[in-house]
Amino acid sequence: MPQSLRWNIAIAAGVGLSALALIAAVQGGVRRTSPQRGFDAVIDDNGQRMMREGRRTFRFDTFGDEAFWGGALQLHRSIAGEKNGGVGPGVSPKTALAVGLKVDLDALPPTLQQQLKAGQVNLDDPATTLALLKLNAVVGVSGIFNPDGNIRSIGITCAFCHSTVDDALAPGIGHRLDGWANRDLNVGAIVSLAPTLQPFTDLLGVDAPTVKQVLASWGPGRFDAELDKDGKAFRPDGKQAGTLIPPAFGLAGVNLHTWTGFGSVPYWNAYVGATEMHGSGTFFDARLRSAEQYPLAARSGSGNTRGTPDRLTAKLAALHFYQLSIPAPKAPAGSFDPAGFARGKILFEGPARCATCHVPPLFTEPGNNLHAPSEVGVDAFQADRSPTHMYRTAPLAGLWAHQKGGFYHDGRFATLLDVVNHYDSLFSLGLTDQQKKDLVEYLKGI
Repeated sequence: MPQSLRWNIAIAAGVGLSALALIAAVQGGVRRTSPQRGFDAVIDDNGQRMMREGRRTFRFDTFGDEAFWGGALQLHRSIAGEKNGGVGPGVSPKTALAVGLKVDLDALPPTLQQQLKAGQVNLDDPATTLALLKLNAVVGVSGIFNPDGNIRSIGITCAFCHSTVDDALAPGIGHRLDGWANRDLNVGAIVSLAPTLQPFTDLLGVDAPTVKQVLASWGPGRFDAELDKDGKAFRPDGKQAGTLIPPAFGLAGVNLHTWTGFGSVPYWNAYVGATEMHGSGTFFDARLRSAEQYPLAARSGSGNTRGTPDRLTAKLAALHFYQLSIPAPKAPAGSFDPAGFARGKILFEGPARCATCHVPPLFTEPGNNLHAPSEVGVDAFQADRSPTHMYRTAPLAGLWAHQKGGFYHDGRFATLLDVVNHYDSLFSLGLTDQQKKDLVEYLKGI
C-alpha cells in the first residue's frame, strides 16, 4: 500500500473517531469547557461582584436615612430610654420582638447564643437592645454609636420590611430569610415611638394624635407607601388604607412590582429608598406632579427627589441583581397534600382558568401584568391611588410563605379558600367543594 494512502486512511480514521467521541459526549450530556476567558470571565466576575454588593446593600445600607430616623424623628432616643441617655422607658428586646423586629442569630457570638438558649440574657432591658444593635444583629435596623458607646442615631435598610428569620433559636430569633415579607412587623407602632412626629404632622397638616391614629390603624405586616403622596389615611368605608408588605422573592422575569404595579423592581427600590426610607438619593416620576391625584407629592416635590450626596443611585443595579437572585421558597414537605396538589394543578391550568393570568412558572403574565378592578372583582380604592388605576397579577410562587395577614393587597380574604370562593363566584366556575380544596392544596404547594 502506498505511503500516501496509508496516511489518508489514518487521518480519516482519526477524524471518524473524533466525530464519534464528540457525538458520544453530546449524547451523554458531557460538555467539557475550558476556563472562562475574555469577556465571559468579565461577565462571571461582574455577576459575583453584583451578588455580593447587592446582598450587602439589601441587608445593611441605609442610604443615609439615619438623618431622618435618628435626626428628624429622634427614634434612637426612644429605643435607648432614659437610663441609657435617651427618653422614656426604652425599647427592650421583648418589646422589639413584640412589634415584629427580628434578630439575626448568625450575627451573635457563640457565647451569647448559648446564653440566650439558657435564658441568661435579660430581654426586658433596653441596654440589651443596644448591645444587639452594636452587633448589627437587629434585622434591617442600623445603630450608629459614638466612640463612648452611646447611640447617636439609627437607620433602616431594605431588610427591615423584606426579611425575616426562621425562628431557629426562638420566635423572632434565627437565621435570615432575605426577600420574605415580614408580616409580623408593626411599622406604625415602631414609628409612633419617636419623640417627635413633626415631619409627618407638617406634611399631612394634622396634629400628632391624628398621625398616631393613622399609624395604629395599619397593624402588623402593613404599610402605606402612598400616604405621603396623596394623604389618604383611610378608605372611604373608614378602614385602614395600608397594604400588606409584599415579598421580594421570586421576582426574576416579573415586570411590574407591588400591588398596583406602577413601577418595576428598580423603580420601587428608588421610590422606597428616597421617599419612604428617606435616604439621600434620586427619584423621579412626573406622574406624581398631579395635584389632583397626589396633592402632597405635588406640594413637597417628592416626585423629583434629589438627595445630596446621592447615596442610592449607584446601589440600584446590584440591589436589583440580588433581589432577582432570590428564589421563591419551596413549600415544606407535609405542608400540603400531594394528591390534592396534583388534582389542583390540573384544575389550575384547565377548568378553573387560573393559569390564564397566573401563567406558570412565573405565575403572573409576562408583559404588562395589570388588570382593571372590575376584572378581579374588587373595589378600585387602592388601584386609584396608583397612576395605573389597576391591580397587578401577583406572582404566586412561594405563596405559602406569606399567608399571614390574609390575601390581596389589603388582606381582605383571610384564607386561600376565601380567594378560591371569590373567583368561583366572579367567573361562575361552578367548582365543587372538593375541587376548591384541591386548588387550595396546589396554591399551598407552588
